[in-house]
Amino acid sequence: MAQQLFAYIGHKNGIADDPALELITAAKKIYADAAITAIITGSGADLAAVGNELASSYAEVWKVENEACAYPNGEVIRSLLVNILPPDAIILFAHDTFGMDLAPGLSIKLDSAFVSDAVDIKGVDGTTLTVIRQEYSGMASTHVHADISNGAVITCRPGSFQPDESKSANGQIVDKSAAAGDLSAKRRFLEVVEAEAGDVDITKSDVLVSVGRGVEDQENIEIAEELADAIGAVVSCSRPIVDAKWLEKARQVGTSGKTVKPKVYIALGISGSFQHMGGLKGSPFIVAVNKNPKAPIFQLADVGVVQDLLEFVPALTEKIKEG
Repeated sequence: MAQQLFAYIGHKNGIADDPALELITAAKKIYADAAITAIITGSGADLAAVGNELASSYAEVWKVENEACAYPNGEVIRSLLVNILPPDAIILFAHDTFGMDLAPGLSIKLDSAFVSDAVDIKGVDGTTLTVIRQEYSGMASTHVHADISNGAVITCRPGSFQPDESKSANGQIVDKSAAAGDLSAKRRFLEVVEAEAGDVDITKSDVLVSVGRGVEDQENIEIAEELADAIGAVVSCSRPIVDAKWLEKARQVGTSGKTVKPKVYIALGISGSFQHMGGLKGSPFIVAVNKNPKAPIFQLADVGVVQDLLEFVPALTEKIKEG
């Protein structure tokens, strides 16, 4: 008999985080026909709004309403999940900062298998689940075999699974607040510190021209700016460019920068690490230019150009201007 599948869903301002629909696809790769239950925590009207949103996609939505869950706290949610999850449950999380904080300790408390940063799942053979991870910045893939007889805790890399947008579940919302137990914790929320606003909001652009380490020098960013001007795009970047102080933090795409959902993403000299690609949502059309033919980004790109960007991009810009 298939074990029960769960997905913990984060949310902000009454809207489920982007991985909510991706985790459905990941769960179906474990047991194709199993019903999947979403778990949400929080308080107030936002929690109710998220529950209603998810009920169209999940067979069931368990909600826990408690002031202790008003802000994400891995210590609190870990205790809560131990109290409400059935034995041998399989639960999925997004591989984000919160999931990385919460999931490993949860697997220990549940005495379950733990696999982090899954980019694909190959299904179950008996009690063995095969999960694919990437190593060496995506240069190699590993097949991890996990014994899930006591359940499993799995974090899934955002953007690796196609979102399930069928919205045909008509699921039931179940209040599990009474079963949450003691939610006291040694650490507590202090405040939210908003990042400083930059001169441009890259999250609003349909087309991004993004530069990475392969641009080599600050002066060469002008090449990307000229291409962006020619096609009506906005320039963004990967973390090394911000660390070098060549562009402001507000232009950084990635798990430590901005999450963006453009229609077209042109990556210039970007290797494609999961930290960077984790900030890219919505299945954009990706064009990658990199002189390293083994760059991980080519595994995700719709169009790949193996060439020095310092030669290719000016030529492309000139052709666009001619047209």
